Formats: sequence, C-alpha cells, structure tokens
Amino acid sequence: MRLARSALWAFLVCLASGLLAIPASAQPLLDNTTCLTCHDGKKGKLEVPGVEGKARALRSVAPDKFSEGVHANMQCVACHTDIADNADKGNAHAKDPALALKKVDCAGCHEELWQQTVKRGKERERPRLGVVAKNIEAYRKSFHARPNADDKTKPNAACDNCHDTHSFNVPVKNSPQYNQWRLNIPSVCGESCHTDQLESYLGSVHGKEISKKLLAQAAVCSDCHTAHDISATASTSFKLTVSSHCGNCHVENLDSYKDTFHGQISTLGYDYTAKCYNCHGSHEIRRVNDPESTVYPTNRMKTCRTCHNAKKGLPDVPAGFASYQPHGNGHDFARYPQIWVAWQIMVQLLVGTFGFFWLHTLLWFYREYQERKARAGQPHIKPDSVPAHMKGKHIRRFSATWRIAHITFALSLMTLTLTGMPLFYSHVSWAPVLMSALGGPHTAGIIHRVAAVIFAGVFFWHLIYITVRIARDWKNFKFFGPNSMVPNLQDGKDMLAMFKWFFGQGPRPVFDRWTYWEKFDYWAPFWGVTIIGVSGLIMWLPGFFGAFLPGWVFNVAAIFHGEEAFLAVVFLFTVHFFNNHFRPDKFPLEVVMFTGTFSLEEFKHDHGVEYKRLLDSGELEKYLVDAPSPAKLAASKLLGFVLITIGLTLLTLVGIGFFSSH
Repeated sequence: MRLARSALWAFLVCLASGLLAIPASAQPLLDNTTCLTCHDGKKGKLEVPGVEGKARALRSVAPDKFSEGVHANMQCVACHTDIADNADKGNAHAKDPALALKKVDCAGCHEELWQQTVKRGKERERPRLGVVAKNIEAYRKSFHARPNADDKTKPNAACDNCHDTHSFNVPVKNSPQYNQWRLNIPSVCGESCHTDQLESYLGSVHGKEISKKLLAQAAVCSDCHTAHDISATASTSFKLTVSSHCGNCHVENLDSYKDTFHGQISTLGYDYTAKCYNCHGSHEIRRVNDPESTVYPTNRMKTCRTCHNAKKGLPDVPAGFASYQPHGNGHDFARYPQIWVAWQIMVQLLVGTFGFFWLHTLLWFYREYQERKARAGQPHIKPDSVPAHMKGKHIRRFSATWRIAHITFALSLMTLTLTGMPLFYSHVSWAPVLMSALGGPHTAGIIHRVAAVIFAGVFFWHLIYITVRIARDWKNFKFFGPNSMVPNLQDGKDMLAMFKWFFGQGPRPVFDRWTYWEKFDYWAPFWGVTIIGVSGLIMWLPGFFGAFLPGWVFNVAAIFHGEEAFLAVVFLFTVHFFNNHFRPDKFPLEVVMFTGTFSLEEFKHDHGVEYKRLLDSGELEKYLVDAPSPAKLAASKLLGFVLITIGLTLLTLVGIGFFSSH
C-alpha cells in the first residue's frame, strides 16, 4: 500500500514537472471557451489585413445565440480546421494576424456528412441533412455560386452571406420564431447586397405587409427567387418559373393567366411573352387600385406598350386593350359579365349538341348491332334487290369537285387542330413536344393561319359555287325539294321514325337523297366556320379590331374560338365518323367520299325514296357508272384509313387534354 502511494506520488510529480511526455496528437485542441475570449465581441472590433492591405473586420459571435443554433454542439475548430493546425505549430492566428486562413467550406462539409450518412444507410435518421444536400446541389447551379465579377476568387454569395452560421437555426414552420425569420429575409438580402431592390420592395404592397404590418405570410425574396436555386432574372429558367412562384399565393390569378396566350406560350416553355412581372412590376408591385400601380387603368396602356410596340415587331396597343381582362374568367358574373355570358352560351351548346348526338349514336349502334346479330352473319343488303341488268353498277354520289373540296376541308381542319391544340392544352405533357416538332409557336402560328385561310377559302368557294348553280336554274330550284339541303318537315318525321326504330317501335325509316343527320353535318360548319373564323380573325388582328372594339371582346373571342373548335373536332371525330364509318353496317370504312360512287344496292338501302323516284321516272340509268377499279378502291381505302387514323389520334390527344384539366 505504501509502495503504491509512493509510485502515484512520483507519477504526479513527473507529470507536473513535464517529465512525462504526452503525444501531440493527444493534446486538447482549442475549445470554444478559448475562442470566445476574443471573438465574443466584448473586446472591441477585431480586424485582420484584407485585400490590398485594407483592414477586414471579423465577425463577433454571441455565445447565447450560438448555444441555440444548430452548430451549438460543435467546436469552432471543427470548421476552422487550419486555426487548430496553426495553433499546434505555435503559429496561432492570434500571434500572426496576417496569417492567411482558409475559407470555411460549409457546402463541402455538409456534402461529406450526407455521403457518410448514405453509406451507413442512416438517411431516415437524418432527413434534414438530405434537404441541406439538395439545397447545396441547387446552390452550385445557381447565380450566387458563379464567380463574382469584382473578385473571381469568390462567389457572388456564399452560405454565410445569407445564413449566420454561428447562430443559424431552422425554426419550426408557422412558429413565432419562423415568422420572425421570414420577416428578416428582405433585410438579409437587401442590406448587404441588393440595396436598390430592397428600397423598391419596401415601397411595394409586399414590402409594406412585411415591414409595417409584420405579416409574415406576405411575399419575401425567397418566395419569388427561391432560397438556393437562384438564377439570373434574364435567364429563361427564371422567366419560365417566376409566374408559378407568384401563383403559390395568387392561385386564381395564375389559373386565369395560364388560359391567356401569354400564359399558354410560357407553359409550353417559351419565354418571350409577358409574365406577371411584365405587367405588375417586380420589386415595386402595388395594388391594382393604387394610382401608382402599373396596371391601374390610366397606366395600363403604357405598361402594355413596353412590349406591344413597333420596335419589338408588334403592333401598337389600340385603345380597346384598356378594358381587356387578363384575369377574366367565366365563373364571376359580377366582375366579368360578358365573359360569363359567352362561357354559358358555349357550355350549353356543347352539352346540348353532345347530349343529343351521343345518345343518338349509342342508340343507333345498339339497334344496328342487334339487327346484325339477328341476321346471323348475313349481309344487310340483299344481293338481288336491284334489277338484274343493273347488278354490279354504281351510282354517282359526289363529283370530283366535291371530293377535292371535302379532302381539302378535312386536311385543313386537321392541320388547324394539330397546330391549335398545343396552345389550348399547353399544360399537358404532349403539348411542348408537339409544339417543338412544329417548329415553335411562331412557325405553328404561321401554319395555323395558312390552314385557316384554306379552310375559309373552301367554305367561301362553296357558297359561291352553290349560289351560281341555284341562280342558273332558279326556276326549277325547289327550296324544300328532295335535292335541297334545307331542313324540312319530312326530316323531323324521319328523325322521329328513327327513334321509334331505335326502341323497336317501328321499321327502319327510308330516306330521300339527304338524311337529317347529313343536313346537320352540312349546316353545322356554317355556324362553326363563322364563329371560329370571326373570333380567330379578331385575335389575329388585335391592332385593327382593338381600335374600335372594347377589350372584353378579345376575352369573348378566345372563349368562342377555343370551345367551338373543341366542339367541331370532337363532333367530327366521334359522331361524324360513326355515322359514316363506324356503325355496324359501314364498319370499318365508307369510301363513297373518296371514290365518288357506291353500289346500287347500297344506294337503295340507304336512300330508298330517291332510288324509287329515279327508277319510276326512268332517270336512274343515266346516273349509273361502272364500279371503281381495284386500284382506285385500294387507294381510296388507304386514304380513308390514314385520315381516320389521324382523326382518332387527334381525338385522343384532345381527350387527354380535356380530362387532365377537369
């Protein structure tokens, strides 16, 4: 026992006298208490030599705030590693203030920590560290990470320019601390770097909400520019995303903006049309009813003319634009009565048209399919239904002129659909791809307008052609006669008889030269071409029409143009295709519009009244022609299948667009 005490005493003496050597690696590093004896800010301002011999002030560290931050459990030298290294060598920075110290690499440290966490499979235990890693990845691609123009050795902004790393903490969302943190964001961004922007911001509606009302929910810098993925405001990426940032608060306004031409082009990924800030300003945004606002009625024309002027290749803004409603919608009668009325008209037209004709189609399909089953595979047309000497003959239904007009009309309509759909459904995934394939909005617009001119040209040619034909034989023309496309009383009777047949309450009706659904197909374009054409022309020439029409006309024109086009496309590629190609008696294809003729047996089946009249009068034989050659028939079928495939493809894209937006 006495020997043990002696040994312990000898050990302590040796230790105290420095005779017992301790390896350098085991010596304690500088601790936080030691660091804070100088860096707590109580001993005055600390300075070190900076660039070109100018003194650079060191930041002080408030111990109480540091203890509440996320780094509270870390030692200073864990980040300032070179200070510890120099201290070990007897060259602590306190002894040599001119000693160049490394910049603390916040990003590198956190990335390494996250990589180690991933390697160990501990991601779920440290989710916040994963968020930091993503933020760092975004920062490295951002404008802040680029080399500073004045000093290429530094970035535009580093982590500690925005975050006080000695007291940094992430408050719980919606807590008082979080709200205070948001209220301080403008001063963090503005006071050290963006002073001009801060001054403008503090005078804006957002800035006043923050600085005077202390409303933390108001927009701050990071809401528009993001916190880490900050891009140059002149960049395409910023222009294409900034409106969606506005929409995080202004949801309804963003939705209505996306329905405009400006919003549709932006949604497709092109940055040349107006964004929210082009109209409302950026940092200096004011309320709409503020006389200093850029969108105040007396200032609106000046704002529009910043883009719509001859220098930018656009016509000057006409007076009518002053009442254009960029955020107008058809659901608010009090604010937008004209738009509401236009929307109601189109909704009722769509519901009424599709409600009737889709029901008509379903009933027709069911009844014809049931009769086909009852025939046990026998053809619906009896082979001996016509005189023997006429068997194998065809009757001319459409001349070459009508067939060319039909295919030109069809192709121009399909082109209009192809070029117009990406705008109408700009939010759908296929829209940017299709717009890019078309060569972009400018090229697509040219193609669309050329197709519109062709479409309208065929329509007006038809009017002139019919007018001339009627004028030449005016004395014999019967307004409600069998060869006239004008609906008459018999059409109403035929429709009622058709519905009776649908429900098994009567025989299938026998029709004359034109059926009631063919007459509807004929007259529908008169309404459709007029509405689509006039509304399209108004939007095509806004400078001309805006000179004498109020601005809300453009809102109404956009509704009529888009919805009527939707009606035409869906009706043609569903009801019209069914009536002529997809019903059981015609499936899979009717080629009469491509060959110009159909068999006499089919003519008798489909138009029995006309067949009997021509047969009884002896005129039938003068309309008979030979059946088309196998080559012509094959070419007609190929053309028909191609057009039907295109139509159904367009219908599918429209369907995807419609159901993804409702």
